[in-house]
Amino acid sequence: MSTAVAVTGASGFVGQALVAHLLASGRPVRALVHRKPLAISHPGLEIVQGELSDEGTLRGLMDGAGSVIHVAGKVRGRDEADFLPVNAEGVAGVARVAREAPSVSRFVLMSSLAAREPGLSPYAASKRAGEAMLAEVAEGSELCCAVLRPPAIYGPGDQELLPLLQLMARGVVPMPGAAGARASLLHVDDLAKAAVKLLDSPAQGTYELHDGHDAGYSWDEIATIVESVAGRGRGWRLKLPESVLRSIATVNLMAARVFGYMPMMTPGKINELRHPDWVCDNTEITLATGWQPDISLQDGLSPLLPGRTAKTREGKSNVT
Repeated sequence: MSTAVAVTGASGFVGQALVAHLLASGRPVRALVHRKPLAISHPGLEIVQGELSDEGTLRGLMDGAGSVIHVAGKVRGRDEADFLPVNAEGVAGVARVAREAPSVSRFVLMSSLAAREPGLSPYAASKRAGEAMLAEVAEGSELCCAVLRPPAIYGPGDQELLPLLQLMARGVVPMPGAAGARASLLHVDDLAKAAVKLLDSPAQGTYELHDGHDAGYSWDEIATIVESVAGRGRGWRLKLPESVLRSIATVNLMAARVFGYMPMMTPGKINELRHPDWVCDNTEITLATGWQPDISLQDGLSPLLPGRTAKTREGKSNVT
């Protein structure tokens, strides 16, 4: 049997898909879980309960493991003070323990495409800082490291992008992006497969990836595919002026600071939403690992959105 793969952030949206794919491929997994339980039961799965900041927990997670996939990250926050401890310092802490673990030789960091533009937001800056800290810790060691920068991810269990896509399927299509903006997308299962391909390769460096749609999507193209899957006509395109979005984000950030919650809609997030180019290129990761995406946007959305296709499969009326 192959040595175990240690996975942080295992109970999150991406982490659960990754753990499931690793187990299905016959690899034992050590999964770090904090508050949220991991909804997977398998004889090859060992749950390690603890916090990312606890070195003792991390040493136990990696004891005897051959590789690490670091998925844990923070996506909601008010400023750098919320993001850096997890997305940057947390990466460095995991990498230091991995470097000292005699059995660990491979480290894959699940970063974000936002790291390509660190000046846009505290989140983006923290993801770039995490990549830099990994490189600093690994320098001069035998730890072989690689970084994945996925674009917007969707799939079962998604709580960020999927609600927006479901709203589009009901006929209301928010259009928050700048005119001409394009972005790549990726199904979470394809991301999991890419991470394992990268894990199994000797490739080092930073890799972007997408779902096979080379030029990315405009907001209108995404909406058209959603409407096709949902079996409905063209929905109401609701253009959201930048000034309105920024006003809402500013108020939300102020409220978050007063009431102490972690916001998603912030001025930094608006900068990310309004950025014109989030298009990825698969060339380097395909050359390095042989990975290619399997799931088109239409195929990936079909089981996730209520609509004609799903209802027909269930023998129900396709009248909405």
